[in-house]
Amino acid sequence: MAKIGFIGLGIMGKPMAGNLIKGGHTLFLHSRSGVPAELIKQSGRACSSPREVAQNADIIITMLPDTPDVESVLFGENGVVQGLSAGKTVVDMSSISPIETRRFAAGINQLGCDYADAPVSGGEVGANNATLTIMVGAAKTVFEKLQPVFGLIGKSVTLIGGNGAGQTCKIANQIIVALTIEAVGEALLFASKAGADPVKVRQALLGGFASSRVLEIHGERMIKREFDPGFRIELHQKDLNLALSGAQALGISLPNTAATQELLNTCIAHGGAKWDSSAMVRALEKLANHEIQ
Repeated sequence: MAKIGFIGLGIMGKPMAGNLIKGGHTLFLHSRSGVPAELIKQSGRACSSPREVAQNADIIITMLPDTPDVESVLFGENGVVQGLSAGKTVVDMSSISPIETRRFAAGINQLGCDYADAPVSGGEVGANNATLTIMVGAAKTVFEKLQPVFGLIGKSVTLIGGNGAGQTCKIANQIIVALTIEAVGEALLFASKAGADPVKVRQALLGGFASSRVLEIHGERMIKREFDPGFRIELHQKDLNLALSGAQALGISLPNTAATQELLNTCIAHGGAKWDSSAMVRALEKLANHEIQ
């Protein structure tokens, strides 16, 4: 059983850490909002700083909102690097910039430690049920060492390539999910405006080639007007920003990603930063002056 540090105990991090404790590992925990009492009751050990986590753990996992958060936790005052010693492994499971990920990995490697980027997909439900999809960027030997840990929190675990490849895969995932949510919103809006029952339209489409998890889950949320998170629009906006900045660096165009990003921006401008991504349909409804009914 390993000594594992876990930094970032929000909607995703808390159940992930809990599943690692259930798997028999010793967990050293830190979160800027405080360590949940539930995890302490499960034998988790609270630490006052990322540095203290790294001093006690052999594997240090971060699960944080954005790139600057990861940089601060790793390299800031009382950060992880100040508690590392050679031979330890840092695993970032946040969704952040692939470019910055490679820079972070180089900094950790210089200290004689391994680094893996391992962002996840599956949301709160997947985190609770330990069925997350995990996309890993790491050396093969590091991946093999971490597989028993990943197996306690995820159902599908894939080594994509070297450092940064996991984050690149996650961005690709977010492009597909965002554009599919937008497409479902357009389809249901069209059906409703044309006078068809969107409930029955969705039911019919679920039996055909247009069927998808997005149509199943987000389509239902659109019809029922259930926009509480979920995966917050502000986080999906952050991910599409990463996609568009990456595309600019690569010299390619992602026109539909850019258009979908504008819809997310519209939602945020109308107070929807905390809404679930399915609320993207509200921006479409505003443009059409019609609400799905």
